Amino acid sequence: MRPLALLPRPGRARRALLLCAGVLTGGVFGLAWWVDRFGRREHVGGADALVVLGARVLPGGVPSGALVARVEQAVALYHRGVAPWLLLSGGAGAHPPSEARVMRELAVAAGVPASACVLEEDSHSTQGNARFSARLLRERGARRVVVVSDPYHLLRARQCFRREGLEVATSPARIAGRMRAWDRAYWTVREAFALLLHPRLLLARAPGGR
Repeated sequence: MRPLALLPRPGRARRALLLCAGVLTGGVFGLAWWVDRFGRREHVGGADALVVLGARVLPGGVPSGALVARVEQAVALYHRGVAPWLLLSGGAGAHPPSEARVMRELAVAAGVPASACVLEEDSHSTQGNARFSARLLRERGARRVVVVSDPYHLLRARQCFRREGLEVATSPARIAGRMRAWDRAYWTVREAFALLLHPRLLLARAPGGR
């Protein structure tokens, strides 16, 4: 075996590639750690509205586990008096009706008046959730919101809503028992990649720079 000192040194291009791979890997897993830690904590105060982000609707209009968990968390916050109304955000996917309509059915069944539920049915992404929701929120004079979603989704969601000029608190849906640990790890890393690919999103600040 040749001594390490005598082994050929990697070329400049290869060293640059290894460096980039290291930086990318470190960045992804560093962001994944941040995504996970952020999503484990509740950041809730009094708000003008609760914004519930949609999730998949199954065939026959059956809500997915993630959708149920998000609505359950928002309903609990509503009954605690955190905000006087819910904005349910999510358009129609592969299986109608829209995510927003399915969420309204769940919320009303859990004791939220239909008059306290506002639907946003145009969005099909987190950025769309923020953009279309912000328009409805401003029409109703709401500036301070609590966004409800799965824990791993909350950091990116907060940043998207901040870019729309809103003051945002977050509350994680209780997904324990509805999602396997491996699936949660996958989605957490996926969120880290999404943030890494949109670095300007990470620079979004609350109104007033807080």
